[in-house]
Amino acid sequence: MKRIILRTLRFILFLSVGIILLYFAFRGIDMKKLWKEFLYAKYFWIFCSLVFLTASHFIRAYRWNLLIEAMNYKPTLINTFYSVMVGYTANYAFPRIGEITKCGVLAKTEQIPADKLLGTVIIERVVDLITLFIFMVILITARFEFFSGFIRPQIFEPLGNMLAPLFQTSVIIWILIITLPILLLVLVYRYRSYFAKWPFLKKIKDILKGILSGLKTVYTMKKGIQFIIFSFLIWIFYWLMTYIAFFALPSTANLKIIDGLFILVIGGFAFVAPVQGGIGAFHWIVSVGLTLYSISKEEGLAFATIIHGSQLLWTILLGLFSMIMLFSIRRNKVVVNS
Repeated sequence: MKRIILRTLRFILFLSVGIILLYFAFRGIDMKKLWKEFLYAKYFWIFCSLVFLTASHFIRAYRWNLLIEAMNYKPTLINTFYSVMVGYTANYAFPRIGEITKCGVLAKTEQIPADKLLGTVIIERVVDLITLFIFMVILITARFEFFSGFIRPQIFEPLGNMLAPLFQTSVIIWILIITLPILLLVLVYRYRSYFAKWPFLKKIKDILKGILSGLKTVYTMKKGIQFIIFSFLIWIFYWLMTYIAFFALPSTANLKIIDGLFILVIGGFAFVAPVQGGIGAFHWIVSVGLTLYSISKEEGLAFATIIHGSQLLWTILLGLFSMIMLFSIRRNKVVVNS
Protein backbone atom coordinates (compact mmCIF):
# COMPACT_ATOMS: atom_id res chain seq x y z
CA MET A 1 0.00 0.00 0.00
CA LYS A 2 2.81 2.37 0.93
CA ARG A 3 4.58 1.65 -2.37
CA ILE A 4 1.40 2.40 -4.35
CA ILE A 5 0.96 5.73 -2.53
CA LEU A 6 4.60 6.69 -3.17
CA ARG A 7 4.33 5.81 -6.87
CA THR A 8 1.11 7.81 -7.16
CA LEU A 9 2.72 10.82 -5.48
CA ARG A 10 5.76 10.54 -7.78
CA PHE A 11 3.50 10.38 -10.83
CA ILE A 12 1.55 13.45 -9.71
CA LEU A 13 4.77 15.34 -8.88
CA PHE A 14 6.43 14.65 -12.25
CA LEU A 15 3.20 15.39 -14.11
CA SER A 16 2.83 18.68 -12.20
CA VAL A 17 6.33 19.72 -13.27
CA GLY A 18 5.40 18.92 -16.88
CA ILE A 19 2.16 20.94 -16.64
CA ILE A 20 4.07 23.91 -15.19
CA LEU A 21 6.58 23.73 -18.06
CA LEU A 22 3.70 23.53 -20.55
CA TYR A 23 2.20 26.64 -18.97
CA PHE A 24 5.45 28.57 -19.44
CA ALA A 25 5.75 27.28 -23.02
CA PHE A 26 2.19 28.35 -23.95
CA ARG A 27 2.11 31.57 -21.90
CA GLY A 28 1.44 34.63 -24.06
CA ILE A 29 0.75 32.54 -27.17
CA ASP A 30 -1.93 33.57 -29.67
CA MET A 31 -4.09 30.43 -29.52
CA LYS A 32 -5.98 31.29 -32.73
CA LYS A 33 -2.72 31.50 -34.67
CA LEU A 34 -1.54 28.27 -33.05
CA TRP A 35 -4.76 26.47 -33.98
CA LYS A 36 -4.42 27.73 -37.55
CA GLU A 37 -0.98 26.10 -37.74
CA PHE A 38 -2.51 22.77 -36.66
CA LEU A 39 -5.27 23.02 -39.29
CA TYR A 40 -2.92 23.70 -42.21
CA ALA A 41 -0.23 21.19 -41.23
CA LYS A 42 0.61 18.43 -43.74
CA TYR A 43 0.29 15.33 -41.59
CA PHE A 44 1.59 13.07 -44.35
CA TRP A 45 5.10 14.25 -43.44
CA ILE A 46 4.44 13.49 -39.78
CA PHE A 47 3.49 9.95 -40.81
CA CYS A 48 6.78 9.67 -42.76
CA SER A 49 8.60 10.96 -39.69
CA LEU A 50 6.99 8.23 -37.56
CA VAL A 51 8.18 5.59 -40.05
CA PHE A 52 11.77 6.64 -39.32
CA LEU A 53 11.02 6.67 -35.59
CA THR A 54 9.69 3.10 -35.74
CA ALA A 55 12.70 1.99 -37.80
CA SER A 56 15.02 3.50 -35.18
CA HIS A 57 13.25 1.43 -32.50
CA PHE A 58 13.82 -1.75 -34.53
CA ILE A 59 17.49 -0.83 -34.93
CA ARG A 60 17.72 -0.21 -31.18
CA ALA A 61 16.20 -3.63 -30.52
CA TYR A 62 18.67 -5.26 -32.93
CA ARG A 63 21.59 -3.44 -31.30
CA TRP A 64 20.42 -4.59 -27.86
CA ASN A 65 20.32 -8.16 -29.16
CA LEU A 66 23.98 -7.85 -30.18
CA LEU A 67 24.90 -7.10 -26.56
CA ILE A 68 22.69 -9.88 -25.21
CA GLU A 69 24.09 -12.41 -27.70
CA ALA A 70 27.59 -11.52 -26.47
CA MET A 71 26.48 -13.08 -23.15
CA ASN A 72 25.43 -16.29 -24.99
CA TYR A 73 21.67 -15.63 -24.90
CA LYS A 74 19.55 -15.67 -28.07
CA PRO A 75 16.37 -13.59 -27.71
CA THR A 76 14.18 -13.17 -30.80
CA LEU A 77 14.30 -9.73 -32.42
CA ILE A 78 10.53 -9.27 -32.27
CA ASN A 79 10.39 -9.99 -28.52
CA THR A 80 13.24 -7.56 -27.94
CA PHE A 81 11.41 -4.94 -30.02
CA TYR A 82 8.21 -5.47 -28.02
CA SER A 83 10.18 -5.06 -24.78
CA VAL A 84 11.79 -1.84 -26.03
CA MET A 85 8.36 -0.40 -26.89
CA VAL A 86 6.91 -1.33 -23.50
CA GLY A 87 9.89 0.44 -21.93
CA TYR A 88 9.30 3.61 -23.96
CA THR A 89 5.62 3.56 -22.97
CA ALA A 90 6.54 3.20 -19.29
CA ASN A 91 8.61 6.39 -19.55
CA TYR A 92 5.37 8.32 -20.07
CA ALA A 93 4.25 7.15 -16.63
CA PHE A 94 7.51 7.66 -14.72
CA PRO A 95 10.68 9.31 -16.09
CA ARG A 96 13.54 6.88 -16.81
CA ILE A 97 11.68 3.82 -15.51
CA GLY A 98 11.56 2.44 -19.05
CA GLU A 99 15.07 0.96 -18.91
CA ILE A 100 14.19 -1.18 -15.90
CA THR A 101 10.79 -2.07 -17.37
CA LYS A 102 12.13 -3.32 -20.70
CA CYS A 103 14.71 -5.46 -18.90
CA GLY A 104 12.04 -6.99 -16.66
CA VAL A 105 9.74 -7.69 -19.61
CA LEU A 106 12.44 -9.34 -21.74
CA ALA A 107 13.77 -11.27 -18.74
CA LYS A 108 10.35 -12.88 -18.20
CA THR A 109 9.71 -13.51 -21.90
CA GLU A 110 13.12 -14.95 -22.84
CA GLN A 111 14.21 -16.37 -19.44
CA ILE A 112 17.32 -14.16 -19.21
CA PRO A 113 18.59 -12.91 -15.81
CA ALA A 114 17.36 -9.33 -15.33
CA ASP A 115 20.60 -8.15 -13.69
CA LYS A 116 22.58 -9.11 -16.81
CA LEU A 117 20.12 -7.20 -18.99
CA LEU A 118 20.50 -4.13 -16.77
CA GLY A 119 24.24 -4.30 -17.38
CA THR A 120 23.67 -4.13 -21.14
CA VAL A 121 21.43 -1.08 -20.68
CA ILE A 122 24.28 0.78 -18.98
CA ILE A 123 26.45 0.02 -22.02
CA GLU A 124 23.71 1.32 -24.33
CA ARG A 125 23.38 4.58 -22.40
CA VAL A 126 27.14 5.20 -22.43
CA VAL A 127 27.37 4.57 -26.19
CA ASP A 128 24.31 6.78 -26.82
CA LEU A 129 25.90 9.64 -24.87
CA ILE A 130 29.16 9.32 -26.79
CA THR A 131 27.27 9.21 -30.12
CA LEU A 132 25.19 12.25 -29.18
CA PHE A 133 28.37 14.10 -28.21
CA ILE A 134 29.89 13.31 -31.64
CA PHE A 135 26.79 14.69 -33.38
CA MET A 136 26.99 17.81 -31.19
CA VAL A 137 30.59 18.34 -32.29
CA ILE A 138 29.49 17.98 -35.94
CA LEU A 139 26.74 20.52 -35.33
CA ILE A 140 28.96 23.08 -33.61
CA THR A 141 31.67 22.70 -36.26
CA ALA A 142 29.23 23.10 -39.15
CA ARG A 143 27.29 26.11 -37.88
CA PHE A 144 29.17 27.52 -34.88
CA GLU A 145 28.48 31.22 -35.44
CA PHE A 146 24.80 30.68 -36.15
CA PHE A 147 24.02 28.31 -33.29
CA SER A 148 26.03 30.32 -30.77
CA GLY A 149 23.15 32.79 -31.13
CA PHE A 150 21.03 30.27 -29.24
CA ILE A 151 23.61 28.92 -26.81
CA ARG A 152 24.96 32.30 -25.68
CA PRO A 153 21.69 34.01 -24.60
CA GLN A 154 19.91 30.85 -23.43
CA ILE A 155 22.75 29.12 -21.54
CA PHE A 156 25.99 31.05 -21.12
CA GLU A 157 24.55 34.49 -20.31
CA PRO A 158 22.14 33.22 -17.58
CA LEU A 159 24.97 31.08 -16.19
CA GLY A 160 27.30 34.09 -16.27
CA ASN A 161 24.74 36.21 -14.40
CA MET A 162 24.49 33.52 -11.74
CA LEU A 163 28.27 33.29 -11.35
CA ALA A 164 28.93 37.06 -11.57
CA PRO A 165 28.75 37.63 -7.78
CA LEU A 166 31.60 35.13 -7.34
CA PHE A 167 33.97 37.38 -9.28
CA GLN A 168 33.24 40.23 -6.88
CA THR A 169 34.34 38.28 -3.83
CA SER A 170 37.59 38.76 -1.96
CA VAL A 171 40.88 36.97 -2.67
CA ILE A 172 40.55 34.93 0.55
CA ILE A 173 37.19 33.50 -0.54
CA TRP A 174 38.65 32.62 -3.95
CA ILE A 175 41.54 30.80 -2.26
CA LEU A 176 39.02 28.82 -0.18
CA ILE A 177 36.94 27.98 -3.28
CA ILE A 178 40.04 26.61 -5.04
CA THR A 179 41.74 24.85 -2.11
CA LEU A 180 38.76 23.24 -0.39
CA PRO A 181 37.94 20.80 -3.25
CA ILE A 182 41.64 19.85 -3.49
CA LEU A 183 41.79 19.31 0.27
CA LEU A 184 38.61 17.23 0.11
CA LEU A 185 40.07 14.99 -2.61
CA VAL A 186 43.27 14.50 -0.57
CA LEU A 187 41.24 13.50 2.51
CA VAL A 188 39.08 11.10 0.49
CA TYR A 189 42.21 9.45 -0.97
CA ARG A 190 43.97 9.35 2.43
CA TYR A 191 41.00 7.69 4.15
CA ARG A 192 39.69 5.82 1.10
CA SER A 193 39.21 2.57 3.04
CA TYR A 194 36.79 4.38 5.36
CA PHE A 195 34.94 6.27 2.63
CA ALA A 196 34.67 3.10 0.55
CA LYS A 197 32.03 1.90 3.03
CA TRP A 198 29.73 4.83 2.26
CA PRO A 199 26.76 3.61 0.17
CA PHE A 200 26.75 6.79 -1.97
CA LEU A 201 30.43 6.57 -2.93
CA LYS A 202 30.14 2.82 -3.40
CA LYS A 203 27.27 3.40 -5.83
CA ILE A 204 29.35 5.93 -7.83
CA LYS A 205 32.24 3.47 -7.91
CA ASP A 206 29.94 0.70 -9.15
CA ILE A 207 28.55 2.98 -11.88
CA LEU A 208 32.06 3.88 -13.06
CA LYS A 209 33.02 0.20 -13.06
CA GLY A 210 29.90 -0.57 -15.08
CA ILE A 211 30.76 2.11 -17.63
CA LEU A 212 34.34 0.84 -18.03
CA SER A 213 33.13 -2.75 -18.21
CA GLY A 214 30.55 -1.76 -20.82
CA LEU A 215 33.09 -0.02 -23.03
CA LYS A 216 35.38 -3.04 -22.71
CA THR A 217 32.51 -5.32 -23.76
CA VAL A 218 31.89 -3.28 -26.92
CA TYR A 219 35.62 -3.34 -27.71
CA THR A 220 35.97 -7.12 -27.22
CA MET A 221 32.62 -8.35 -28.61
CA LYS A 222 32.69 -10.20 -31.95
CA LYS A 223 30.21 -7.84 -33.60
CA GLY A 224 31.66 -4.66 -32.10
CA ILE A 225 31.92 -2.83 -35.44
CA GLN A 226 28.34 -3.75 -36.26
CA PHE A 227 27.26 -2.47 -32.83
CA ILE A 228 28.96 0.90 -33.43
CA ILE A 229 27.45 1.23 -36.94
CA PHE A 230 23.94 0.58 -35.63
CA SER A 231 24.52 3.04 -32.78
CA PHE A 232 25.16 5.77 -35.35
CA LEU A 233 22.21 4.57 -37.47
CA ILE A 234 19.83 5.08 -34.53
CA TRP A 235 20.77 8.75 -34.27
CA ILE A 236 20.84 9.24 -38.04
CA PHE A 237 17.25 7.98 -38.16
CA TYR A 238 16.33 10.35 -35.29
CA TRP A 239 17.94 13.13 -37.32
CA LEU A 240 15.99 12.24 -40.48
CA MET A 241 12.81 11.88 -38.43
CA THR A 242 13.20 15.47 -37.22
CA TYR A 243 14.17 16.86 -40.63
CA ILE A 244 11.25 15.21 -42.45
CA ALA A 245 8.82 16.64 -39.88
CA PHE A 246 9.90 20.16 -40.96
CA PHE A 247 7.90 19.73 -44.20
CA ALA A 248 4.66 19.46 -42.21
CA LEU A 249 4.49 23.24 -41.63
CA PRO A 250 5.11 26.10 -44.09
CA SER A 251 7.13 27.95 -41.43
CA THR A 252 9.67 25.10 -41.08
CA ALA A 253 9.55 23.62 -44.61
CA ASN A 254 12.58 25.61 -45.81
CA LEU A 255 14.90 24.58 -42.98
CA LYS A 256 18.01 22.62 -43.94
CA ILE A 257 19.05 19.13 -42.86
CA ILE A 258 21.71 20.52 -40.49
CA ASP A 259 18.90 22.45 -38.78
CA GLY A 260 17.22 19.12 -38.12
CA LEU A 261 20.30 18.06 -36.18
CA PHE A 262 20.14 21.27 -34.13
CA ILE A 263 16.50 20.67 -33.15
CA LEU A 264 17.27 17.01 -32.41
CA VAL A 265 20.15 17.94 -30.07
CA ILE A 266 18.35 20.68 -28.13
CA GLY A 267 15.17 18.58 -28.02
CA GLY A 268 17.22 15.73 -26.56
CA PHE A 269 18.11 17.89 -23.56
CA ALA A 270 14.39 18.20 -22.77
CA PHE A 271 14.21 14.47 -22.03
CA VAL A 272 16.76 14.91 -19.25
CA ALA A 273 14.13 16.91 -17.31
CA PRO A 274 12.32 14.90 -14.58
CA VAL A 275 9.00 14.84 -16.44
CA GLN A 276 7.13 12.14 -18.33
CA GLY A 277 8.44 11.98 -21.90
CA GLY A 278 9.89 15.50 -21.83
CA ILE A 279 6.39 17.03 -21.69
CA GLY A 280 6.59 20.81 -21.45
CA ALA A 281 10.38 20.93 -21.52
CA PHE A 282 10.44 19.75 -25.16
CA HIS A 283 7.77 22.26 -26.20
CA TRP A 284 9.60 25.16 -24.60
CA ILE A 285 13.16 24.44 -25.76
CA VAL A 286 12.20 23.57 -29.37
CA SER A 287 9.94 26.62 -29.78
CA VAL A 288 12.71 28.87 -28.40
CA GLY A 289 15.31 27.19 -30.64
CA LEU A 290 13.20 27.78 -33.76
CA THR A 291 13.07 31.54 -33.07
CA LEU A 292 16.68 31.57 -34.34
CA TYR A 293 15.24 31.05 -37.82
CA SER A 294 12.84 33.99 -37.48
CA ILE A 295 10.02 31.53 -36.80
CA SER A 296 7.37 32.94 -34.47
CA LYS A 297 6.77 31.43 -31.05
CA GLU A 298 3.33 30.21 -32.20
CA GLU A 299 4.78 28.49 -35.28
CA GLY A 300 7.62 26.96 -33.27
CA LEU A 301 5.24 25.75 -30.59
CA ALA A 302 2.94 24.26 -33.23
CA PHE A 303 5.87 22.26 -34.64
CA ALA A 304 6.97 21.11 -31.17
CA THR A 305 3.42 20.11 -30.20
CA ILE A 306 2.74 18.21 -33.43
CA ILE A 307 6.00 16.27 -33.43
CA HIS A 308 5.90 15.51 -29.68
CA GLY A 309 2.19 14.66 -29.67
CA SER A 310 2.45 12.35 -32.68
CA GLN A 311 5.44 10.54 -31.18
CA LEU A 312 3.67 10.20 -27.83
CA LEU A 313 0.49 8.73 -29.33
CA TRP A 314 2.38 6.42 -31.71
CA THR A 315 4.69 5.18 -28.95
CA ILE A 316 1.77 4.45 -26.60
CA LEU A 317 -0.11 2.61 -29.37
CA LEU A 318 2.95 0.50 -30.21
CA GLY A 319 3.57 -0.05 -26.50
CA LEU A 320 0.02 -1.30 -25.88
CA PHE A 321 0.21 -3.52 -28.98
CA SER A 322 3.54 -4.90 -27.72
CA MET A 323 2.03 -5.67 -24.30
CA ILE A 324 -0.80 -7.62 -25.94
CA MET A 325 1.61 -9.55 -28.17
CA LEU A 326 3.95 -10.39 -25.28
CA PHE A 327 1.01 -11.58 -23.19
CA SER A 328 -0.08 -13.80 -26.09
CA ILE A 329 3.45 -15.19 -26.53
CA ARG A 330 3.77 -16.03 -22.82
CA ARG A 331 0.32 -17.64 -22.74
CA ASN A 332 1.20 -19.82 -25.74
CA LYS A 333 4.44 -20.89 -24.02
CA VAL A 334 2.48 -21.92 -20.93
CA VAL A 335 0.03 -23.95 -23.06
CA VAL A 336 2.89 -25.69 -24.93
CA ASN A 337 4.77 -26.49 -21.70
CA SER A 338 1.63 -27.85 -20.04
